Amino acid sequence: MIVIDAASAVPPFEQLRAQLARQIQDHTLAVGTRLPTIRRLAADLGLAANTVGRAYRELEEAGLIETRRAAGSFVSAAGEDGRAQAHRAATEYAAVIARVGIDPDEALRIVRAALTTTPTPAL
Repeated sequence: MIVIDAASAVPPFEQLRAQLARQIQDHTLAVGTRLPTIRRLAADLGLAANTVGRAYRELEEAGLIETRRAAGSFVSAAGEDGRAQAHRAATEYAAVIARVGIDPDEALRIVRAALTTTPTPAL
């Protein structure tokens, strides 16, 4: 269930994007699930079609959904590929940390700093 808080400082498209991304990542929305059309979801949520369209575009750019011409938008398997890639990178990072002798708490601080200061690349 998607809930948009009109009183929130977070723009509606971002609320929608974040909620759909979370549902995809926690498998509430399974790979292959067809999403409502932009117009249908906009009407259901009381949003402008452009607002829903922007959320869908950002999800597509992140690889979480794919749009098939004349068929609609679907949850993509590419999001799973990203999770597997992140797991491999974390395993490699853990090996480096062990090899150079950095304390696990310090390693986590390094990761947190990188996550907050490194711009997210466009996919």
